[in-house]
Amino acid sequence: MILVAQVSDTHFDGGARNAERVRRVMSFLADLRRKPDAVLVTGDITESGASDQYAAAKRTFDTDIPVYAIPGNHDDRASFRTALLGEPASDAPVNHAHRVGDLTVALLDSSIPGEPGGRLSDETYDWLRGVLAAAPDSEPVLLALHHPPAHLFSPVVDEISLADPQQFADLVAGDDRIIGVLTGHAHSATATMFAGRPLLVAPSTASVLGGAWELELPDHVMDYAPDPAVTLHVIDENHRLTTHFRTVPMGGRIGVQPD
Repeated sequence: MILVAQVSDTHFDGGARNAERVRRVMSFLADLRRKPDAVLVTGDITESGASDQYAAAKRTFDTDIPVYAIPGNHDDRASFRTALLGEPASDAPVNHAHRVGDLTVALLDSSIPGEPGGRLSDETYDWLRGVLAAAPDSEPVLLALHHPPAHLFSPVVDEISLADPQQFADLVAGDDRIIGVLTGHAHSATATMFAGRPLLVAPSTASVLGGAWELELPDHVMDYAPDPAVTLHVIDENHRLTTHFRTVPMGGRIGVQPD
C-alpha cells in the first residue's frame, strides 16, 4: 500500500491563522500510525508570492515526510523556486516528477503568471510526455496540478479553471497507467471523473468555497469557519486508487461521544 497525502491552497499570508491551520494538518499527518509516503501540495502556497510567506511555508513543511509542491495562481514562480526548491529564480513552469514506491507522481505547473486561470504550456506537455515515456510500463502514475480540468459547478472556480482541457484529457485517456488526476484551486473537497479517470480536488486548509447551490454572488462566497482538511490517497497492490477526505479539528480530537 502507498499512502499519499494532499494538502492544498494553504495561502500563507504573513498572518498566524493560515499558518497555524497548516501546522495542525502537518502535525496530524506526522502523528498518523501509518505516515504518508509523501505529501503533495497542489498550489496557492502563498497569498501573494511574497518572500516572507514562502519562508513561513518552508518552515511548516519541514518534516521527515517528503513534501512536493507546485505553484497556483496566487504564487510567484521565481520566488517559489528560490524559497522552496533552492533553485535559481526563473519564470519557467515548475514541473517535477518523483517516484513514491512503485508510483510515479508527476506534478504539473498549470499557473499562468499574473492570471487567475490555468493552462498547461507546450513545454509542460513535452516534459510530461518524457516522464511518461520513462515511467515503468506496468506501474501506476498520478498526475497533480492546481487548476481543475473539469466543470465543478462552482460559479467562481469554473470561470478560472484549466483552459483547453480536451488536450489534457486526450493525454490522460491515452495512458492506462494514469490512475487519477489531483488538483486544488476549488477550496472544496470534490470528486468527479475526467477522461475516464477519477478527478480528486483537495479542500483548502484556509477556507471553503461554496458551490452553485449555496453561493449568492457577490456575497456568501468564502466560509472561514470550517476546520482545515486534508486528502489521503491510497494506492493498493492492484493499483486501485481510494481517497479519504479528512477534517483536522482545530480544537483537537474527542475520542468519547459527548453527552
